[in-house]
Amino acid sequence: MNTTSPPLLAALAALAVLTACASGGVIAQSAVPGVGPSPQLPEPEKRWLPRVNIAPAEGWPEGAMPRAPAGFRVTALARGLQHPRWVYTLPNGDVLVAESNKPAPKEGSRNVHAEGIRGKVMGWVMKRAGAGVPSADRITLLRDADGDGVAEVRTVLLSGLTSPFGMALVGNELFIANADAIVKVPYQPGQTTIQATPVKVTDLPSGANHHWTKNILASADGSKLYATVGSNSNVGDNGMDSEQGRAAIWEVDRASGSKRLYATGLRNPNGLAWEPQTKSLWVVVNERDELGDNLVPDYLTSVREGGFYGWPYSYWGAHVDARVQPPRPDLVATAIVPDYGLGSHVAPLGLAFSDARMPSNYASGAFIGQHGSWNRKSLAGYNVVFVPFANGKPAGPAVEFLGGFLTENGRAMGRPVGVALDGKGALLVADDVGNTVWRVAAVR
Repeated sequence: MNTTSPPLLAALAALAVLTACASGGVIAQSAVPGVGPSPQLPEPEKRWLPRVNIAPAEGWPEGAMPRAPAGFRVTALARGLQHPRWVYTLPNGDVLVAESNKPAPKEGSRNVHAEGIRGKVMGWVMKRAGAGVPSADRITLLRDADGDGVAEVRTVLLSGLTSPFGMALVGNELFIANADAIVKVPYQPGQTTIQATPVKVTDLPSGANHHWTKNILASADGSKLYATVGSNSNVGDNGMDSEQGRAAIWEVDRASGSKRLYATGLRNPNGLAWEPQTKSLWVVVNERDELGDNLVPDYLTSVREGGFYGWPYSYWGAHVDARVQPPRPDLVATAIVPDYGLGSHVAPLGLAFSDARMPSNYASGAFIGQHGSWNRKSLAGYNVVFVPFANGKPAGPAVEFLGGFLTENGRAMGRPVGVALDGKGALLVADDVGNTVWRVAAVR
């Protein structure tokens, strides 16, 4: 598969030093190419050096916060968290926050993605972007009992995990997606700490963890869990043997832990949600890099059981990625076209469907947390967008719902990740650079 020569790696190192701190401007959501159900796709660009431009992490100045539409109020549900990545609302209104980052390599293990000049450069870039902190490996519970939008109770619910991300409560069992496995612990309503040792439900593909985040979602009857697993590379760079079981959604039997591949060819799927009207499964996916500023659109799509979505052999259906050798025309012929493009390199991670507790213009549709670009000249993403739905499908242009995460000179005060509705219908947003969970509520 793909290899990168030592001279290219050396040049990449120099390029990163020159560009990782300098923004080429910020692109407005309305001007992001590749948005919509049938985006226009340019020809792939061939560059000797991948473009590296990421917003350096700065954090929020005193008194500053993201910008919401008129009629909404933003509060910090909790500040001073340690790299909050995911949020989950319990039935009693308590909010769980996964404070997490990429797992440290195990002693004696070999991580091909962290070795060599390229690995060191990308590690340096990620550190500049706020992703170089150790993983807290815990889930924190927040409780806003008086309803003022600020949690007055904050406790560590569970610690000692392995880069936790997705969470799902089924009955009196709380399931957690670690970077290497789904585990479970007993839970009782109102509980603020859990002392029980997590029990493994099933392993998940891990190892080098080029994409380490694992999300889970329970079926309506609680019998199944759906788990996302991202790829181990950009486009199968280290051979497809290292991608076994990855770039996929797994269906896991909750009781036995047995599992099967539910959908494949999804480079880095993260946010999962059930669409309220059709009850179908939807996901947001980070597509591949290094084909140009406007390729390939990240996307929001319904998930077809047994479906193949192209990675790494093609994108947006039958558009062949010539970098991947040997080709697989048999698989390309079956590749499903995603439902809705979100723009290239915006890095969608969080997904939550709205409901009637929101004002009418936001009552039907999907909120998407976009972590932001690193591989395009003008920064894109770094916001939460809303895609309106009608009859179970996207029905209008994506609009920015929560912005203001970037300064005018392209530095990141925050970066959105997970999103969820809280017990009163407000939107929660995990901000891993701002170390805050934001709450966006309609002003009644």
